[in-house]
Amino acid sequence: MSVRQSLLAILDQGPCYGYQLRAEFDRRTGSTWPLNVGQIYSTLDRLERDGLVQKAERDSEQNYFAITTAGHDAVGRWLRTPVVRTGATRDELAIKLAIAVTLPGVDIAQVIQVQRTATGRNLAELTHSRDTSDGEDSSERLAWLLVIDSLIFATEAEARWLDHCETRLARAVAAGGAAPLPLNTEVPKRGRPAKVDLTPTAGDQLSPFDAVHA
Repeated sequence: MSVRQSLLAILDQGPCYGYQLRAEFDRRTGSTWPLNVGQIYSTLDRLERDGLVQKAERDSEQNYFAITTAGHDAVGRWLRTPVVRTGATRDELAIKLAIAVTLPGVDIAQVIQVQRTATGRNLAELTHSRDTSDGEDSSERLAWLLVIDSLIFATEAEARWLDHCETRLARAVAAGGAAPLPLNTEVPKRGRPAKVDLTPTAGDQLSPFDAVHA
């Protein structure tokens, strides 16, 4: 999530001060990603440094910020540019299971089951929140629904991925390939390891559903 571009897009509607920006961000995203004022002002400082906003002269004790022409152009580019999700994104759950499966004495099936229970509870809460919500049809409500739907889809995908992990684990155990990974006692070479490009090529793009079940 880009706080920087989001705040800049809000400022494109008119000058704002820190607390106002935080309230506007919360209002437009359903308070899903709460921001603190310190984060707001540190982002504004960087935007000012980059020439995308400037302090606005207002007859007020508040420090207002206004977007510049360069900032306005940056908002337009952001809205026209797709979000690129790279294969190298660090997912805490994926890393946890990857490490756990290499450790001795870990019941990885139990780890998966505990996570599945939590994921199911989270999905139920999100779905209940969406289905029992009321309010007038407005852009503010539509924005909230889009965010909730995104979280529901992501949680459903996580549940399917956990099912897939359990199936893959069972196959590995049956094939005798799920033994713990011992520490490598060899002295590691200096320097960073070579990066592995996990980004699908044009010929093998996968949908999120296919990627879960690959």
